[in-house]
Amino acid sequence: MEDLTLDGWIDRYVDFLRMRHYSDGTIANYHRSLRSLSAGLVARAGQGEAVKPAGVTTAALYDHLAAVSEEGHISPRTLNWLVCSYSSFFRFLVTQGAVDMNPADRIERPKVGQTGVRCLKHGQVSRLLRSIDDSRDRLIVRLIYATGVRVSELCGMRVEEVDLDDGMIRVTGKGNKERVVFLDDATADALGEFIGDRTSGPLFTGYGGKPISTRTVQLLFKRCAPEGVTPHTIRHSYASELYRRSRNLRIVQENLGHTSIKTTEIYLHTDLEERREVYRRYFPLASGDDDRGD
Repeated sequence: MEDLTLDGWIDRYVDFLRMRHYSDGTIANYHRSLRSLSAGLVARAGQGEAVKPAGVTTAALYDHLAAVSEEGHISPRTLNWLVCSYSSFFRFLVTQGAVDMNPADRIERPKVGQTGVRCLKHGQVSRLLRSIDDSRDRLIVRLIYATGVRVSELCGMRVEEVDLDDGMIRVTGKGNKERVVFLDDATADALGEFIGDRTSGPLFTGYGGKPISTRTVQLLFKRCAPEGVTPHTIRHSYASELYRRSRNLRIVQENLGHTSIKTTEIYLHTDLEERREVYRRYFPLASGDDDRGD
């Protein structure tokens, strides 16, 4: 096996991620976190020499995480992600025979509270749509809500991938994975009117006929939506509303394009009225069952 430095293996790992069709954003985040780790380990070694993978211990990773946390006051969730990125990298090194064990596996990960994801009720989304005067902007917001697509997926939509007859759109998600999302009749009608006679090309165009950018969509929301409401908010609203009405978590997962159902679970919200009804029906004090026993 070649006697590569940690930086050399990081380059190999990035090539591996590209081969596995990870998104550019994910690859950039991994590259950034691992380069920071390598630089930190070199600086703490104090000799100015490159670090070899076999020399990285669990204690060294703990020291680096402590330093990063103290310098940047980062959240437990970010620390968790850093540990995950280190673990994935060293797991790759184990498969390549560069190290015998994964030093990140022994790190105790910080606990992250399970937080709900903000979403809007169906009526709130409907009012938002009615408040948007520009027909294209209104269609963009409606399409995110009707299909649950990520903003990057919406920007990448092409006219030839839209099937108005069957009410479907084929989208390309993370890792270049394709899936089909569905349209209601009203959204399909609005989309058909917007497409007109076009038969190919980007569905939503920006400067020079190129696909609309994610930044343009984000600015659209800043201009048209209430403060704090983003494309992700509308995607979450789609997931919450579909699950509330169907109670089919697997379908919601597939429609969102999630690899793991655990990812889907954080999008879901227990309906307030359902909770109230269960409380009133089953809790003894609320249901009038006064316990007069011991």
